[in-house]
Amino acid sequence: MTNLFDIKGKVALITGSTHGLGMAMAKGLGEVGATIVVNGNSSQEKIDAAVAELKSEGINAVGYKFNVTDEQEVKTAVAKIESEVGPIAILINNAGIIKRIPLIEMEVADFKEVIDIDLVSPFIVSKHVAKGMIERRQGKIINICSMMSELGRNTVGAYAAAKGGLKMLTKNMATEWAKYNVQINGIGPGYFATEQTKPIRVDGHPFNDFIISRTPAAKWGDPSDLAGAAIFLSSKASDFVNGHILYVDGGILATIGKPSNEE
Repeated sequence: MTNLFDIKGKVALITGSTHGLGMAMAKGLGEVGATIVVNGNSSQEKIDAAVAELKSEGINAVGYKFNVTDEQEVKTAVAKIESEVGPIAILINNAGIIKRIPLIEMEVADFKEVIDIDLVSPFIVSKHVAKGMIERRQGKIINICSMMSELGRNTVGAYAAAKGGLKMLTKNMATEWAKYNVQINGIGPGYFATEQTKPIRVDGHPFNDFIISRTPAAKWGDPSDLAGAAIFLSSKASDFVNGHILYVDGGILATIGKPSNEE
C-alpha cells in the first residue's frame, strides 16, 4: 500500500514556492523523497534562501528564477530543468497574487494582472511541462485553486474570477490530457496559519473570530495539512482521479454556517 504514495526521486516543480503554502507543499513532497524545484521571480536571494532551508532539512532541492507569465522564459526554464535535474513528473501551479480592491474601484490594469498571474500562468507552465509528460505517458499537474473558486467575497473579485477560471481550466486540461495518463487536479486551500496571517490570528481580532466560527473544524489549517493532499495527487494513489478539486478547508464549503444564537 505504501508504494501507492511513493514519489521518491520524482522531480516536482512548484511555482511560487519560496514561502507560504508553496514552501509547505515543497517540504511535504521533499520529506517523502521528491526532488524539489523551487521557483520564484522576485529575487534570486529568496530562491537561494528557500533552497537552503529545504536542504537543511535533508531535502534534495534546487532553485530556478523565472517569470511564470512570460512564455519564453517558461519554455527556456522547463527545458533547462529537464536537462539539468530530470524529467518533471509533478507540477504544482502555486504562484499567485491577490489585490483586495472593490470591483467598482478596481483599475483594469490591476484586474488583468491578477488574471495574468493566477489564471494565465498555470496555462503557460502546464502547456510546456505537459508536452514532456504526454511524450512519457505519465505526469501529475496540480493547480492551486481556492475556496474563491466556488464563493465570492468582498474586494476579491479579480482573484475569484481567476480561481473560478482555474477550476474550469483544470477540468479542461483533464478532458484533453487524461488519455495520455496525465492526471490534472486542483487543491483548494481554506484559511491557513502562515506568516502572512500571523498578525490577524489573535483572539479578539474580528477576522480570526470569523474564521474560527465559520470553520466546522473550529481552527486555522496548519500548512502541513496541505502536504497530504499534495502527496496523494502527486502519487499513483490518484492515478484514476482527474479533473477534481480537493478542498482542504476544515469543512467551510460543506456548511452555510450557523446562526449567531447557536453554540
